[in-house]
Amino acid sequence: MKNLIFKSILAVLIASATTVRAQDYPREYLGLPGDNLNLYAVMDLFRNSETLEGFERNLNNPASRINNLDLNGDNLVDYITVSDYINRKVHTIVLRAALGRNEYQDVAVFTVQKLRKRKVMIQLIGDEALYGPNYIIEPLIAKRPKQNFYSTPIYADNYSVINNYYTDIYEWPVIVYIYRPHYHGWHSAWYWGYYPEWWSPWSPYYWDFYYGYHSCWHPHYYNWYHHWDRPRYHGYHDFYYTSIRQQSHQVHQNITEGRYRDTYGRPEQRSEGAALYNRTRAERGDPSRRPSVATEARRPAGQDAVRNTESRRRPVATPEVRETDRRATETRAAEERSAQARETERRESDRREAAERAAEERANQARETAARAAEARRSEVRTSAEERQPRPERR
Repeated sequence: MKNLIFKSILAVLIASATTVRAQDYPREYLGLPGDNLNLYAVMDLFRNSETLEGFERNLNNPASRINNLDLNGDNLVDYITVSDYINRKVHTIVLRAALGRNEYQDVAVFTVQKLRKRKVMIQLIGDEALYGPNYIIEPLIAKRPKQNFYSTPIYADNYSVINNYYTDIYEWPVIVYIYRPHYHGWHSAWYWGYYPEWWSPWSPYYWDFYYGYHSCWHPHYYNWYHHWDRPRYHGYHDFYYTSIRQQSHQVHQNITEGRYRDTYGRPEQRSEGAALYNRTRAERGDPSRRPSVATEARRPAGQDAVRNTESRRRPVATPEVRETDRRATETRAAEERSAQARETERRESDRREAAERAAEERANQARETAARAAEARRSEVRTSAEERQPRPERR
């Protein structure tokens, strides 16, 4: 009887704990730094951008409320650069955070692959350090030619038709932009300590406030985008992951030491974030009318963050510093071009070697076939000759 009572109490406690946890953390929760950059929102912003430069600016605009990343822990949102690495008809568009003078961390990467005329495949892949493995967002498009943006989706038998590469995507303004004949790639000119004049970093929100705001967008996000479990671009690993990707030791150390946990633990702020969404619904699209947010929604700055604030805001003023920064930018760009050239040369060499091996194998097979055919003919001749020879008569 006592065992039964104990088991009943234990079951109730487990159920209660499970309920509390479900209430504390919704299914979108990752427990990783990527929680503070909603990739559904990033994909939606990309879809409605006209150029990569405009996409970078809006991504780093506090009015968009998309970028909430503070990876180096200085209590200021990190600037995210955008750079396009082209490999024939595939664009690998890298989102990268500058965390220090020589410290970078890739946040996510778009792969845009042109399959054939007016058919494009696109994915947004979160970096595994920030989102875990295979956190991939891609468009969920109804199979309908020349579908306008955000029009009513087509359904068949109560479920939508999923296709990742219909004309809809090709007609996104930014896709038209990067596949223009005279487009040769775009790389952000900004880096640590050197930012555009309009950029002024701000203190990030607590995750619960950030999640509360974006949760109101979920019906829109999930109607137009969905999660996938693997990269569709076959060259993702060889072209990007092993040669272009940047990782920060500082980010890995912060994750190991649990330094990003301070952003959680404010569940009461989810309703405040949702309230901000409701207040700005009529004002959306006008950044100058962005209402103020309660100070409590933002994470307080520590002593180190206070010391770092001025260095993040201080503009580069002297000509000598500008010249040094210009040379550093050119050096980085030259290194990236050199790395791309080496990678292209390596792939071309591998292709030539594979073609040579295949040709050699075909030649060997042809020689073997010819040898077998010759042997068969010789065998037939011998057989025919033996048949023509007169047989000895029996006595």
